[in-house]
Amino acid sequence: MIYRAGEHLGAHLVRAATFVRRRWRGGLDPDEVYAYVRLVADEMDRLQREATTARTEAERIREGLRQWQSRHVGCKFVDPPGWATPPHPQPRHGHQPADASEPDQ
Repeated sequence: MIYRAGEHLGAHLVRAATFVRRRWRGGLDPDEVYAYVRLVADEMDRLQREATTARTEAERIREGLRQWQSRHVGCKFVDPPGWATPPHPQPRHGHQPADASEPDQ
């Protein structure tokens, strides 16, 4: 099997992978290798389904936001009474703010 750059490595390519069966001292058991390859391919299938579901859900949310924005294009938000931010306290007479004072000499 030849993997080309730019090609997406999908579960079908993982399942199609073949390995040369060599028995040498300390080698890997081919049955374990193929069992692991099937496990990886199944996980890739699951992740692909989840990614497809997430893309579909994101598109549904984007479309809902577009519709909401279209319906509310002319709406203006007005703060309810009591929600206004309080004004910053004014310095007392004879005191200057700390950042406006003269540096120590």
